[in-house]
Amino acid sequence: MRLSKRGEYGLRAMIMLATSGPGGHPAVIQIREISEREKIPAKFLEQILLTLKNAGLLHSKMGVGGGYHLAKPASEISLGHIIRILDGPLAPVKCVSQMAYEPCGCPDEETCGLRLAMGDVRNSLAKILDGTSLEDVTRRVSKVRKSLKSG
Repeated sequence: MRLSKRGEYGLRAMIMLATSGPGGHPAVIQIREISEREKIPAKFLEQILLTLKNAGLLHSKMGVGGGYHLAKPASEISLGHIIRILDGPLAPVKCVSQMAYEPCGCPDEETCGLRLAMGDVRNSLAKILDGTSLEDVTRRVSKVRKSLKSG
C-alpha cells in the first residue's frame, strides 16, 4: 500500500476537521482555510472533500459560517476507512485484498510465500489503521504540542 497525495491530503483535512471547535462541538471549516493551513491545492481538496461527503463522513453547510464538518464523532472514523475511500484497498497485492481480491499468477496460491508475507503486511496495516480513530490522532497531536510547549 502506498498512500497517494489524495489519501494524504484527505487524512490531513479530516484530522484538521476532527479538532473540536468551541464548546467541544465539531469545527465547521471552509475549504479555503483548510487549503491554506494544510498547504493543499483548493481545487484538489474540493474533490477530496466531496468524495468524503458522498461516503457519509462529512457534511457541508452553505452560506455565512458555512464549510465542512464531520458527519460522525471523530471517535467513529478510522484512518483505515478514510484511506479505503480515497485510495482503495490496503493490500499491497490483490491476492490478499479483502475488498478487491483478484487471483495472482503464482502456481500455488495457498502456499505462495509472497502471498503469505503480504497477507501479514495487510493484516498489520489494517489492525493499526482500523484501530486508530481521528480522535486518537487529535489526542496524540494535542499531547505532543503540550509537551513541546512545556519542554
